Amino acid sequence: METKDAASVPSTPASPGTPGAPLFGGRYKPEKRRTNGARFLSCCKCFSIELWALQEGTLPTAACSTPPPSVSIARKVGAEFIGTLILISAGTATAIVNQKTQGAETLLGCAVSTGLAVMIVILATGHISGAHLNPSITIAFAALKHFPWKHVPMYVCAQVMASLCAAFALKGVFHPVMNGGVTVPSGGYGQACALEFVISFNLMFVVTAVATDTRAVCLPSSANPNLILHGKKQENEMALPKACPPNILQVGELAAIAVGATVMLNILIAGETTGGSMNPVRTLGPAIAANNFKAIWVYLTAPILGALFGAGVYSAVKLPEEDGHTHENPPTR
Repeated sequence: METKDAASVPSTPASPGTPGAPLFGGRYKPEKRRTNGARFLSCCKCFSIELWALQEGTLPTAACSTPPPSVSIARKVGAEFIGTLILISAGTATAIVNQKTQGAETLLGCAVSTGLAVMIVILATGHISGAHLNPSITIAFAALKHFPWKHVPMYVCAQVMASLCAAFALKGVFHPVMNGGVTVPSGGYGQACALEFVISFNLMFVVTAVATDTRAVCLPSSANPNLILHGKKQENEMALPKACPPNILQVGELAAIAVGATVMLNILIAGETTGGSMNPVRTLGPAIAANNFKAIWVYLTAPILGALFGAGVYSAVKLPEEDGHTHENPPTR
């Protein structure tokens, strides 16, 4: 009986519905019969390489991850709305509490809160909508043809509506203390514009790397074929899937950590000067709720321009595909 090698997965952004795998997770179906423990572990979509295969010391010949099932645009937009709502609520609420308590949260607390919110939302909704959470990211992906332009208006509308809902909900909870949640520049407009451009560039550079290039979220395996797992050596050499480059273990969760850490770093860099927005809807909703539109043009333009440049620069410097590890489908035996 003839068998077919699993088709390899092209490098694509984190948006289900577009060709390729989602930013995180993914499963394959092993051909052999599995034990109950293997069935349970294979249902966990956190890791693109199954834990039970690692514990056994071998990996069947299969793609690292398979394309996700088709997701309707309504589900994608709904997930984007909920994810953006959580992010804006967390980031804005922390800033409001920081003002209300005379700085008890500190800039570090605000950075950690927002970064953790980003990580959590990416892990929760990345496999559904791609977890853009930011019009700048959506527009930049579309500009580089990693996301369909026809979906951009729906994504941006969901993000804006989520920002407004979060901002007015927080206004009702913390009234009259609301200005702390609005990102406004403490220095000159030129300085604020430059900083927002730079931190948005940083963010989009990392996002493009982890969302469009699978090599950016891979862990090189040890040169030693023995693997230490849960304190035990696995003596059998690991046979990596043919769809993966040699000595590479894909771990999708690194993408969430990378993006969340970038957000934390950017807020620590620019938080005191601009509030560290990086996101037009992070500023727009709270500004409308607090009726404070100071320098709002900075936060609506600089992040988009920075994101476009960040995505473009990564695409320009990205390593070419290695010989022998292209994403063409293997021949049928």
